[in-house]
Formats: sequence, C-alpha cells, structure tokens
Amino acid sequence: MIAQMASVDELACITLEDTLPVSKPTISYHAKILNHAGLITVRKEGRNHFYSLRRDVLHDVLDSLWELAPSPRPVVGKQKGYVSTGRRQRRNDAAGRAVPVRQHRRDAADNGEEAVLLTW
Repeated sequence: MIAQMASVDELACITLEDTLPVSKPTISYHAKILNHAGLITVRKEGRNHFYSLRRDVLHDVLDSLWELAPSPRPVVGKQKGYVSTGRRQRRNDAAGRAVPVRQHRRDAADNGEEAVLLTW
C-alpha cells in the first residue's frame, strides 16, 4: 500500500482493490491503521476514498529508526569473489584426524556485479 501511495500524490482506494490480492475490508483495516499512525491522510469524496502518503511523517519515522540502529558494517570474505557461509564441515587428513573444511559460496562479483552484505 505504501509503495503504491509513494508513486503518486493521491491514490484511489479502488486502485488498491484492483492491484492488491486482499479483500476490501483488509485494505480498509490497514488504511485505518496507517491513518491513525499519521502516515497517510484519507479524503472521502462521495463513496470513494483517496489516500495520500504523508512523506514528512514517513521521513521522520525513518530518521528515528536509523538513530536506533547501529551503523551497518560490510562483511568481507578472505578470498576475492567468495563469502563464507558460516557452516563448517570436517574431513579426515592422512593421519585420520578431523580437519575443518571451509565452505564458500560465490557472490555477485563473479557475475561482474558488486554485492555488499550488511549486518547490524
């Protein structure tokens, strides 16, 4: 709902009914919650409802959330093009001792794309 509202200045409820795979009462319920939270405004014209996203309020909420979360940190693998999966397997060496084996999975760098894994 919010993504659709963000793409236009005002969104008719009928548009949401046509594009979302949920019932009219479900759309109405969630619109009511967003309205009570102050994230949207609702304008009624006859039998039609029109929703507008309050972008200023949404920006304030997002800014507050970023203040609560610590800064994201990129995770870098030891080998270029590989990121450790975190799982460990063991194999036996020639003397029969268990030796850890590192598993790796290829990231998007092998496709010429850049990928960053962020953790909090």
